[in-house]
Amino acid sequence: MKQVVLFLLFSISLFSQKATQQFDSRKLGESREITIGLPPSYEKNPNKKYPILILLDGDYLFDPFYGALNYGAYWDDLPETIIVGITQNKKDERTEDSSYDATNGVPSGKGAQFFEFIGGELLPYLEKKYRTAPFRIIAGHDTTAGFLNFFLYKDAPLFNAYISLSPELAPGMENHIPEKLSNIKQSIFYYQSTGDGDVKQLQEPIKKLDENMKLVTNPLVNYKFDNFKGASHYSLVLYSIPNALYQFFESYKPISSTEYADKIAILPTGYVDYLTNKYDVMSKNLGLKIPIRINDFKAIEAAILKNKAYPELDKLSDIANKNYPKSMLANYELGLMYEKTGDTKKAAKSYQTASQLEEIGNLTKDMMYQKYDDMKSLTPKK
Repeated sequence: MKQVVLFLLFSISLFSQKATQQFDSRKLGESREITIGLPPSYEKNPNKKYPILILLDGDYLFDPFYGALNYGAYWDDLPETIIVGITQNKKDERTEDSSYDATNGVPSGKGAQFFEFIGGELLPYLEKKYRTAPFRIIAGHDTTAGFLNFFLYKDAPLFNAYISLSPELAPGMENHIPEKLSNIKQSIFYYQSTGDGDVKQLQEPIKKLDENMKLVTNPLVNYKFDNFKGASHYSLVLYSIPNALYQFFESYKPISSTEYADKIAILPTGYVDYLTNKYDVMSKNLGLKIPIRINDFKAIEAAILKNKAYPELDKLSDIANKNYPKSMLANYELGLMYEKTGDTKKAAKSYQTASQLEEIGNLTKDMMYQKYDDMKSLTPKK
């Protein structure tokens, strides 16, 4: 067991590589340090695209986000993600970067320049250099968490998802954000958190924002708020990160035993439609298009068999052929349908065809040969 744990930790440590570089910014008139973490499949899979996460306070938020995303992706609960942290550890740098006009509550001075640096320089550079999916996340803590909300003020916000950890809100922001999101025309994920040990002067506007956000009825807004018991201004960050990521990427997760029992097995029909809809929602929400997971095929197959809805195996075979055209999966599902409906001759033929194709998951050539022999033995001889 110890060796397994050590292997897992070693594997995760190699999951992606991070590199620090200097970014020369015309908007800021200076060079800024950024850290970029790429998943390992980035080089191995040249056609794959990845969500992108921009971290303010990247000097101390990068590692906890990096670890959480890598761990989740190891188990395929979270998608592999390109992580970009902006270092802000010089004296007063994060405060100056987040400066705003106290009168009208919008970025000003260095804050306005930093806002334009992110939207007008950094994002275009990253999306030109790397293969990014059209799903952008931005995260920050206290001062920078308040600042990232300014991106919501735009008519067409640059980011799809916002992680605001114990934000220091600009004047009027607790009212302005809900007003903007009530009328937003694009899908937005929004997460904010505090704790009962958080800085007192931050808690009142945070809770007021939460009250106002709960009145937003726009179906395009996916909102979550956490108030952690016993959490300080700093420890709440570690509580928040997985909650925020799993909120945003809920539609990415594979079918779990709970989802199977509570949502799929109880359906009277439409098992394959459930599967295709699940992946359509993922594509719509996250801009990610991935082949349907083999285990998800098997979950739907199990529901079909449990409820004796055997004709749906034909439809499942069509979906398998689209996702894994070189594998035996489609012919296996077709053979299973014929087997369960009593047409052993057609079942044997399907299993024989499957045996000549690529193995996939727990489906092997030996298994197909055995299925073929079983069906041949049951087929009446003329």
